[in-house]
Amino acid sequence: MTEKKNIIIIDDHPLFREGLKTIIGRDSRFKLVGEAGSGREGLAMVKNLKPDLVIVDISLPDQSGIQLARELRERLPETKIMIVSMHSKIDYIAEAFQAGATGYVVKESASERLIQGLEAVAKGDYFLDSSVSHSVVENLMKSPLKTAKITDSDYATLTPREQEVMRQLAEGLSSKEVAEKLFISPKTVENHRANIMSKLGLHSTIELIRYAAKLGLIDVDLWKD
Repeated sequence: MTEKKNIIIIDDHPLFREGLKTIIGRDSRFKLVGEAGSGREGLAMVKNLKPDLVIVDISLPDQSGIQLARELRERLPETKIMIVSMHSKIDYIAEAFQAGATGYVVKESASERLIQGLEAVAKGDYFLDSSVSHSVVENLMKSPLKTAKITDSDYATLTPREQEVMRQLAEGLSSKEVAEKLFISPKTVENHRANIMSKLGLHSTIELIRYAAKLGLIDVDLWKD
C-alpha cells in the first residue's frame, strides 16, 4: 500500500481552507496534518512537521506567499509546494515557479483541479491548472520577470490585504464580488477601500484604476471595449 502524502495548508481564509480540507479528505492518498492562517505560523508548522506537500496562498496577512515559498524551498528543499491563488496573471505564475513552487492552481478551479495538481506535484511534475510540460515551465522559469513598476512609496504603506483588495477593485469587481472572492464581508471590503483611498490620496474609482494601471498592477486591456 502506498504511503499517504502529508499536506499542510497555509491560507488565511478559514472557509477556503475548509473547502480544501474536504477535497483532500476524500482522497486516501493524501492526509492533512496541519493548517495555518499566516506565513509565520505556517513556516513554523512546516519546519516542525516536515510534510510532503504544502499548499500556499499568495496573499497572506503577514507576507507574500511567494516569499514564503522561497523560504520553504531554502529550508526544506524536499517539500513540494503548490500555490493556490485567485491571481491568474502570468507575472504571478512566473514568480511562483521561480520561487520554488512546482504547482499553481487558480482558486476558482481548485475544486476540480486540486487533486490532479497534488498528484502531479507529489510525483515531481509541474502543474499549472492543466497538464503543462516540464519544458514549458522551465522556459517560464528562465525568462526574466518584467521589471517591477511598483515603486510608489504610498503603495508600500498598504497592507497585503489592502493591496489585494485594491487590485480586485481596480479590475472592476464590485465590493460584493471582492468579498465573495476573499471570503470577507462587503462591509470589510468597503473599510479596506476607504483606507486605500485615504493612504493613496485618491478620490474616485477612476483615479484608483489609473493609479493601478500606472503601477502595472492591472491589464489596461481589461478596460477597453
